[in-house]
Amino acid sequence: MKPGNLSDTAEFLLLGLSGDPELQPLLFCLFLSIYVVTVLGNLLIILASIYNSHLHTPMYFFLSNLSFIDICFSTTTIPKMLVNIQTQSESTSYTGFLTQICFVLTFAGLKNGILVMMAYDRFVTICHPLRYNLIMNPKLCRLVLISFFSVLDALLHTLMALRLSFCTELKIPHFFCELAHILQLACSDILINNILVCLVTSLLGVIPLSGIIFSYTRIVSSVLKIPSAGGKDKAFSICGSHLIVVSLFYRTGFGVYFSSAATHSSRKSAVVSVMYTVVTPMMNPFICSLRNKAMMGALRKLISRISSFH
Repeated sequence: MKPGNLSDTAEFLLLGLSGDPELQPLLFCLFLSIYVVTVLGNLLIILASIYNSHLHTPMYFFLSNLSFIDICFSTTTIPKMLVNIQTQSESTSYTGFLTQICFVLTFAGLKNGILVMMAYDRFVTICHPLRYNLIMNPKLCRLVLISFFSVLDALLHTLMALRLSFCTELKIPHFFCELAHILQLACSDILINNILVCLVTSLLGVIPLSGIIFSYTRIVSSVLKIPSAGGKDKAFSICGSHLIVVSLFYRTGFGVYFSSAATHSSRKSAVVSVMYTVVTPMMNPFICSLRNKAMMGALRKLISRISSFH
């Protein structure tokens, strides 16, 4: 097919998770339910952290920001999918395609930064408890909010995508727009784009993950030196929920891009993408609250306060 530059009028076709018309109502109800649970669950975490003075600590500051990012992350993908199912339309404009890629990369990068800061918070809590208030000061906590690396990364990838030319077959077997898809569809040279992806993945993916692994290596070393079994259980309970969230996010995230690189068929990677863009944000409030007595207590007080207004 003859390549050509796309204009704002060009359209991509997002084929979704299934082309079976009979499955569309089921998918619509399923993802609408997941989206509502995601927004309400994470919103409760945010409100509980704000209204309970006992939760005004760095740990819950990061947790509430993670919840906010999860809401935004899900909002960049699920509503567009629901609209496409409801209107039975698979098309999305070139501008909309790039915009969604930009927001997905932005919020994925911000979530990456939050998870790193949460790991550092737990490292300081367990390994340097007497210096916790000195190290985890408000200025350090706000660094995660003024970090523009993820935004610059997203803008850089989006601007680099503008130089690409495409064939006329713009069908994507996926439910949202990812950078890997736009590179697979390109008919022009993507060497620079691939180099940029590898470089940024190393800087904003591998290095932060290495920092998390280093933090938990030190944490495990310190916990093993605690003489009492109760002390060890308490230390591991502090880190347990964060480890589950990190494992879900990084395993599924890297799995998507490794599977995309290994095969040009995106159906399998689309299913994996559901885990880190849809399921993980929904599960995070349950993971972070059910194992946390302070958060559970704050949620009960918040729910009883809300119920008293009715």
